[in-house]
Amino acid sequence: MSSTTTPTNKYEVVIGLEVHCQLLTESKAFSTDPYLYGSEANTQVSPVSLGHPGTLPKPNLKALEYALKMGLACHCDIHEWTHFARKNYFYADLPKAYQVTQFTKPIATEGYITINLADGTEKNVKLDKIIMEEDSGKTQHDLDPFSSLIDLNRAGVPLIEVVSQPDLFAPEEAYQYLTELRRIVRYLGICDGNMEEGSLRCDANVSIRLKGTKVLNTRVEVKNLNSFRNVQRAIEYEMERQAIVYDNGGTVDGETRGFDPAKGETFMMRSKEMMNDYRYFPEPDIPPFVLTQDDITKVKKMLPELPRELHHRMVTEMALSTYDAGVITSEKSYADFYLTIINHTKNYKAAANWLNGPIRSYLNENALDFKDFKVTPEAIADLIKVVDENVISFSTASQKVFPELIAHPEIMDAMTIVNKLNLGQVGDDDLLITYIQEAIAKYPDKVAAYKNGQKGLIGLFMGEVMKKTGGKADPKKTNALLAAELEKA
Repeated sequence: MSSTTTPTNKYEVVIGLEVHCQLLTESKAFSTDPYLYGSEANTQVSPVSLGHPGTLPKPNLKALEYALKMGLACHCDIHEWTHFARKNYFYADLPKAYQVTQFTKPIATEGYITINLADGTEKNVKLDKIIMEEDSGKTQHDLDPFSSLIDLNRAGVPLIEVVSQPDLFAPEEAYQYLTELRRIVRYLGICDGNMEEGSLRCDANVSIRLKGTKVLNTRVEVKNLNSFRNVQRAIEYEMERQAIVYDNGGTVDGETRGFDPAKGETFMMRSKEMMNDYRYFPEPDIPPFVLTQDDITKVKKMLPELPRELHHRMVTEMALSTYDAGVITSEKSYADFYLTIINHTKNYKAAANWLNGPIRSYLNENALDFKDFKVTPEAIADLIKVVDENVISFSTASQKVFPELIAHPEIMDAMTIVNKLNLGQVGDDDLLITYIQEAIAKYPDKVAAYKNGQKGLIGLFMGEVMKKTGGKADPKKTNALLAAELEKA
C-alpha cells in the first residue's frame, strides 16, 4: 500500500493465533505409517492413512502423552474425559474427506504462555484450547506446469493445535508469542518447530477496533504463514487494509486470506467457513480417552525444566546476566550444551563466555548449525580449567587451543594441546620482574609520563613483556608486578 493510504492511528489490532505443531512420534496419529520429511512422495502411506474402506484407526498414545505435556507446560486445565470428532470437508489432499480432530471435548483448555514485551515487562497470553488432530496431505502446484500434484505422506501425521484467545494487541506481541511457543515445544521434545519444513504452521485471526473500545469486530483469518517474520508482516498489512476499509465507510468481510511474501500483501482465498459448514460429529471408530489423575501426574513428572524456568535459575543461582541467560536458553541445544559444561566446572560465567563468545563466533563465521559443532562440552570445561589455573590465558585458549580442539575434536584434554604447542604461561616472579625491568629501562620517558598520571601507558609495558615471553606471561601476575615496579622506578 502506498504512503498516501496510510490509515489513521485511531485503531488497535486484536490478534488470535492458531498454531499447528507436528508431533515427533515414530508413527502417525491413527496408523503405523512412519513419516520422514523429504521422503519420496506417497511412499509413507498405508490403507489406513489413505482412508480405504474397511480400515479402522488405532490412536497413537505417544501423541496423547505429547499433547498432555504441552497442556501442562502451558498451565492448562487438563480434561480427564476427551474424545475425537470428524470435521467434514473436501480438499484434494484430505484422503478421507474428513479430518479427525477434537471439537467439544479438547484435551486441554485455558492456560497461558508468558512473553516478554518491548518495555521489559511480562505478559501472560491467554489460551483458549489445545486440541489433538491429524494433518492433511500436501498439494504441490510448482512441480508440473499443467497439474497440481498430491503428496499424501503427511496425511495422518499427529498434530496439536494451540489456539490463543484474542489476547495479542501488536504484531510484535504475536512474534514474541510464536518465539516462546516454539521454545516450549522444542524443550519438551514434542516438535522440532521447523516452519520451513511445515512442522510448525500458523494461522492468524486479525481484526481492528477503535482504541478504547472492547468490541470484537469481524475478523479475517490469514492462513499458512511460514515464518515468524511473515506472520508479523501479514498482520501489519491487515491492520492497514482493514483501517482503510473502515475509514472509507466500508465493512470488513469475514474471509480466509493468503499472504504473498514477495508483495507483502494478503489476498482473498474464500469466504470464511462457519462451524456448521464442517458438520462436526463424534468420531464413531475411536473411543474416548479417559485419564486419571495418576496419568496426569505421571506425565507432569516427565516435564523438563522449561526455558523461562531455566533462564530464572541462571540469573538467580548462577549470577549470569539477563542477556547471557537469554542467548543460552534461546535454543535447547545451546542450553543442553551449557548445562553439560557446568556439570564439569562451577565457573558458570566462563562457560557462558565460551558459549556466547568463541563458540558462537566460530559457528557464525562458518555458517554452521550447532549440531555441526564437534567439540564436546567436556573439552570446553577442561579448557576453562586450564585458564582458571593460570596455565594459559583466555586469549591463548581462544586463539590457539580452541582452533586445535576444532581441528581435533577427539582430544578432550586441553593440556595435551598446551604441552604440544608449548603454551604454558610464564609465572615465575623473578623471571617476570627481569623482563619488566628491561621494558622499563627501554622507555624512561614513558615511565615519567606514567608517574605523572598517564596510567594507560601500562599497556605499552605489558606489550613489551609479552613480546619477551612469546605471549606466555601470566597477565594478572604481570600486571600487578608491573604496577609495583613502575611506582618504584
